[in-house]
Amino acid sequence: MNQNNGYKRVVIKIGSSSLTHEETGNQDFIKIEHLVRQLCDLQNRGIDVCLVSSGAIAVGRKALNLKERPSTTSTKQACAAVGQSRLMMTYQKFFGEYNHIAGQILLTKNTMINPVSRNNAKNTFDELFNMGVVPIVNENDTVSTYEMKFGDNDTLSALVASLIDADLLILLSDIDGLYTDDPHSNPDAELIKEVSEINSDILSMAKGSTGSDVGTGGMATKLMAAKVATESGADMIIANASDISVISDIFNGDYLGTKFVRKKNPNFNLANFIIESIG
Repeated sequence: MNQNNGYKRVVIKIGSSSLTHEETGNQDFIKIEHLVRQLCDLQNRGIDVCLVSSGAIAVGRKALNLKERPSTTSTKQACAAVGQSRLMMTYQKFFGEYNHIAGQILLTKNTMINPVSRNNAKNTFDELFNMGVVPIVNENDTVSTYEMKFGDNDTLSALVASLIDADLLILLSDIDGLYTDDPHSNPDAELIKEVSEINSDILSMAKGSTGSDVGTGGMATKLMAAKVATESGADMIIANASDISVISDIFNGDYLGTKFVRKKNPNFNLANFIIESIG
């Protein structure tokens, strides 16, 4: 099998629950270090790599000793302000150990809707890739209010993939992929290995819930992400973040997960999609 399926530019999304220890909420350094090693290795193969990383609010919440998940916007923004810099410090340290460089990009919905700022953002990404930098993207939670939010990083990562003309989006999740039913409650649920069309049957398999206390995205948001990615010309793969090695498995063509096959829609417009679907 083709060693990397010809992929040249990949966006990888990882959620809060995959970056922190469930028992304490502290950062999982072993997992983060393993993730960074995988990303550096992809870069060493000549592939442009972009990471969409959740975790700012979760890390900030822990640093500020908040026992409960914050419910008010101002508390979430305060947690993000503290957590984002701590998270980046961790990433910078690990990327530096492998002689690679990471850069931070924080986006709001307005950036993607406004044609001038959207074009500026794309130019920044392109320049970072030219310089061999790994952009680490998150929503700008410190300034985003409800009107400016994407909602979750599944959606954000698909919009980033569309913006930068990626040919692959990998959503690392706490589940192996898309199942015929909820595998947590139905032992007979079967993993769907490939989806060539996101039709009503596929959409009906989405459950609007998430098993995580720190993440925000359920399967419904992942299917929305798949629609954005595939119509923008990128394959999308959902895989389980419990073993970060799944990233190299994907590029070696032997992995467990669900692949949504790209089906480029020449009429897909990023700004219109955001306005119509996210509001």
